[in-house]
Amino acid sequence: MKPERPAILVVDDEFSVRDSLSRWLGKDGFEAIPAASAEAALGLAGRRGFEAAVVDVRMPGMDGLELQAALHAIDPAMEVVVITAFGSVETAVRALKDGAFDYLTKPIDPAELSHLLKRAVEKRRMASENRNLKRLIDEMVSVDTIVGESDAIRGVIELIRRVAPTDATVLITGESGTGKELIARAIHANSPRRYAPMIPVNCGAIPESLLESELFGHEKGAFTNATQRRRGKIEMADGGTLFLDEIGSIPERMQVELLRVLEDKSFTRVGGQDQVRVDFRVICATNESLEAAVRAGKFRQDLFYRINVFSIEAPPLRRRADDIPLLARHFVERFARQMDRKITGISAEAMRRLEAHDWPGNVRELCNAIERAMVVGRPPEIRPEDLPLTAPRAAAVTRVCDDSLEEIERRHIQGVLERTGWNIAQAAHILRIDRVTVYNKIRKFGLCRDGAGKHGVPEGASAK
Repeated sequence: MKPERPAILVVDDEFSVRDSLSRWLGKDGFEAIPAASAEAALGLAGRRGFEAAVVDVRMPGMDGLELQAALHAIDPAMEVVVITAFGSVETAVRALKDGAFDYLTKPIDPAELSHLLKRAVEKRRMASENRNLKRLIDEMVSVDTIVGESDAIRGVIELIRRVAPTDATVLITGESGTGKELIARAIHANSPRRYAPMIPVNCGAIPESLLESELFGHEKGAFTNATQRRRGKIEMADGGTLFLDEIGSIPERMQVELLRVLEDKSFTRVGGQDQVRVDFRVICATNESLEAAVRAGKFRQDLFYRINVFSIEAPPLRRRADDIPLLARHFVERFARQMDRKITGISAEAMRRLEAHDWPGNVRELCNAIERAMVVGRPPEIRPEDLPLTAPRAAAVTRVCDDSLEEIERRHIQGVLERTGWNIAQAAHILRIDRVTVYNKIRKFGLCRDGAGKHGVPEGASAK
């Protein structure tokens, strides 16, 4: 399909002027619509849209300045180019102050007019695209799009509403898979910084040797293979939000540097000397107890106090079990659109299994279960045999109450690894984390194939 030709309204009381301008513009790819008077032009503008108008200043009856105001009353985004005789340039300048895009003096150079109108049309279209993008951003992650009606999730939504309009640093805590990044994105999307980027950094997935460059950037020649200057994540977040996930994984030396940046909002790139000033908001997330890490000497107390200005706990799914049906149906609708499947519901027995299941992997595990069921299931609904579930939640209540969060996470990761035959890539996909994080969890919990536990990556683990 050919691109739509920009519609231009050409208004001049002299036939020769408007006819020649219309012909010129038509040859240059515009759809030029002539009008012999301001009244005729207003009639046309009321019946159809124009991207721009070329208006003569001096006309009998309503002059060009009055017409410009009337056109803007009909369409405030319409760009107006004023044409005038040499003696009335001051009038044209007044038109600019009243919102005209530009002006030209007679005789008109057709190439100059065409260039001017192309700029005017581009400006209008970019403004329209910006408005649409802002509308989409406003709708993307509003607080109301967080799925759930339980008291636990309502409490989270209320906290998001309170803190989002401020610039306060937020610490989001909770088990893996509870939606901490979704909460962070909701805070950013409902803040005054929502039209600037939110830059996420998974601190646990980046090797220590690369983390400094990843956060602060580097200058050309700072180290081997540093062939050009590179902006870091902190600099990319200027004007927006920096989301530091797994903040507890940052090594102690980097904790000192990060604290200085949070306090001063300035830093130096690796290999550089100049101070770079930045304006950003910080949101952090962790699935570990930072208080315990502080007591153990693994996390700086001053940094903990600096990031723990306003805290939000993402509740585990077992504390919001009433939301399981809502979440399950939400995921069915999402994957039906993405996969173009005709599965539109969940059978009563399958829903009972979902509600009875223990969800150590929380919402992420539920999402993965529904995704797998959408792949293997047959229309029109998900059946019990489509669900990759093991022990029901009722059988595990006593065990959960006696276990620490770390033990629940350890057992869940061990189970996923065993189900995938210790295929790290598959396990990472199911857990919705990257492979580096899986290796880090294996080392942290000392997992191995027999489940007894030993340090290091187990022999036979596949990275494929």
